[in-house]
Amino acid sequence: MKNVKLNKLWDSLHSSYWFIPTLMAASSIILAEAMLTLDRTGNTPNWWWIYTGGTDGARSLLSSVAGSMVSVVATAFSITIVALQLASSNFGPRLLRNFMQDTGNQIVLGTFISTFIYCLLVLRTIHAEGDGYSLFVPQLSVTVGTMLAIASMGVLIYFIHHASTIIQASHVINHVSEDLDKTIDRLFPEKIGHSAAKKSWQIGEIPANFEEEASPVKAAGDGYLQAIDHDELMKITRKYNLLVRVKTRPGKFIIKGSDLAVVLPGTRVDRELTTKLINDAFILGKERTEYQDAEFPINQLVEIALRAISPAVNDPFTAIRCIDRLSAGLSRIAQRNFPSPYRYDGEHNLRVIVEVATFEGLVNSAFNQIRQYAYTDVAVTIRLLEAIARIAPYTRYNKDRAVLLRHAGMIERGSLEKITEEGDRASIIQRYEAAAKVLKPE
Repeated sequence: MKNVKLNKLWDSLHSSYWFIPTLMAASSIILAEAMLTLDRTGNTPNWWWIYTGGTDGARSLLSSVAGSMVSVVATAFSITIVALQLASSNFGPRLLRNFMQDTGNQIVLGTFISTFIYCLLVLRTIHAEGDGYSLFVPQLSVTVGTMLAIASMGVLIYFIHHASTIIQASHVINHVSEDLDKTIDRLFPEKIGHSAAKKSWQIGEIPANFEEEASPVKAAGDGYLQAIDHDELMKITRKYNLLVRVKTRPGKFIIKGSDLAVVLPGTRVDRELTTKLINDAFILGKERTEYQDAEFPINQLVEIALRAISPAVNDPFTAIRCIDRLSAGLSRIAQRNFPSPYRYDGEHNLRVIVEVATFEGLVNSAFNQIRQYAYTDVAVTIRLLEAIARIAPYTRYNKDRAVLLRHAGMIERGSLEKITEEGDRASIIQRYEAAAKVLKPE
């Protein structure tokens, strides 16, 4: 479970605006102490760019830098909040997580905060002669503070450019599409025809008395199922000699007390096994993630498309961009082997049966809602049919082609019922016939 839990922890930290700035702030404290230690040794190099002023100049310089950093941080936070508000209203609240994971913004905020803390720590050590203090001007430390201020100005320029870039529709769509590609590579690594020797499975291996003698394992909490630790679940089944059928999959919402899985033999289901072991293999959270859920990035692209074609926005070009990305993702999926729901231990004993994603389910998630909302939008309807035609050459199974052909038929029938212009109807029919031609069973 370590890898799954560590991934969840890293995802939570990566999606926060405090983690990287905190690390950078801690680094600034270490840097300040290191530079002050060098200054106290008295071995300051005689380089032309090293600060050589007195105490008043050093205090004035660091005070100015520290004060300006407070103002810049406030401005940066304000711009970030505005960007998040725009993202939520334009692309949907589900996309906020993508913006929160933006490392660039986190580094920018961390740079400003680190510079502020560094200047304060160095400023407190500057002393003039008198009042029990000996003269101390940390020349190297002040010089580094000046460099940090210059670097912060460069980071500010980057931030202004970056903040205006990440809220553009093309950037958001491309980012979600990259997440989809990474998820496909992670969940479906084997390409059709290139997989290694695979374990065969037979339905008959499931005991005939499974349904009668198995007992359910109830969920210990509410939330979205973010991941299942299959390795840990396999260890549990081997240790207790169990057969477990998982009744849900990542991305689904779990209600406390609902069935997570059923276990055979049911007589071995007790509080320790269900609460302490099996439940711990199911990672719940407040929101969905793409770690084991290929539908999540697909749904994000669909959400952007639906908002774009809504009457309030009426932006079919953004919807068409999303459809193009969906067709690219589904083309990659069509070339992959979907994992078997049957998992075996090292001795070829069936131990775990899981729910797995299917090509039909992913295609339904990609096209159903867009099709339903875009019946009267000719441009979006035509692009949907063109997208299906583009996916077709990458399919290898007739059942997958049948899924795409069914969607093409629904798109054509629904749009022809709503669209009255004969030229538009002819274009839609032409695109449908082109898709149907390449989707013929082999």
